[in-house]
Amino acid sequence: MTNLSKQIFSISTPEDFEKISLEVFRHQAKNCQVYRDYISHLKISPSEIHAVDQIPYLPIGFFKTHPILSNVDAAIEITFSSSGTTGMSQSKHLVTDLSLYDQSFNLAFEQFYGSVKGTCFLALLPSYSAREGSSLIYMVDALIRDSQHPDSGYFLHNHDELYHKLMQLKSQGQQTILIGVTYALLDFIEKYPIDFPELVVMETGGMKGKRKEMVREELHEILQKGFGVPAIHSEYGMTELLSQAYSLGLGIFNCPAWMKVSLRDTNDPLSPPANNKTGGINVIDLANVNSCAFIATQDLGRIFPDGSFEVLGRFDNADIRGCNLLVQ
Repeated sequence: MTNLSKQIFSISTPEDFEKISLEVFRHQAKNCQVYRDYISHLKISPSEIHAVDQIPYLPIGFFKTHPILSNVDAAIEITFSSSGTTGMSQSKHLVTDLSLYDQSFNLAFEQFYGSVKGTCFLALLPSYSAREGSSLIYMVDALIRDSQHPDSGYFLHNHDELYHKLMQLKSQGQQTILIGVTYALLDFIEKYPIDFPELVVMETGGMKGKRKEMVREELHEILQKGFGVPAIHSEYGMTELLSQAYSLGLGIFNCPAWMKVSLRDTNDPLSPPANNKTGGINVIDLANVNSCAFIATQDLGRIFPDGSFEVLGRFDNADIRGCNLLVQ
């Protein structure tokens, strides 16, 4: 799969995406036992799949109960695990080639935000040593390190220092990204409201168990006012994926070239939604070449004509888990 792995990050056209997606599907339908069994249970023959929109999606819950591997002979380099409350089963993503994740988040970041080197990254998140196994913290840790900026770092428990750091970076005209769980961002601006229009504020999740839930419009309005920014950015990723989509505002996400979102009917997971506008979110993440690239998530969403999408919520029976539970 080495050659195919290289092709994934060279995708530049819909035709490239279609061709490589079908190659990855054929490989995983043969080599990923859980996915193979699932397809068989659906009475689908892989030989009859000739287009991306025919590919079946593996329910994301299998990552909680089974090892999802398409490269079974390779050693596990790292296991990413989801956050969860006591007694809740965790998703586990067994990663046999960590370089795929490194390439994925670096290339995606550069696509949406420019060079990592020289950007200052400030995190209202726990460090990797405090939340080992988090794919988000692994990514942020790498971005902080690779930025080579002396002021990059974690500030979850030091809001006073963060405030003065932000004021210093503003005065220097430094490109700065503040990334954090939503309630930590709210906690910060309640005591330290600032006016830093050039700051990129990126929220990574909600605040289950910490604060009352708010609709996105209300939440972003509060954050925009508190930071003095024109828009709030967001990251859409999860333990079970090795790629992220990004929103530069208004909660509208775009994917890198090797990732694509589609919708399924909430009552019939093998069919598109009746109105073709809202439904359960399916994700193709070709960076998951060594696990499963075709995932039926527990998120509900809407897709726009240009391929961008909006996350509307979760299925009622979906477990509470994700980046918003990183900070305990």
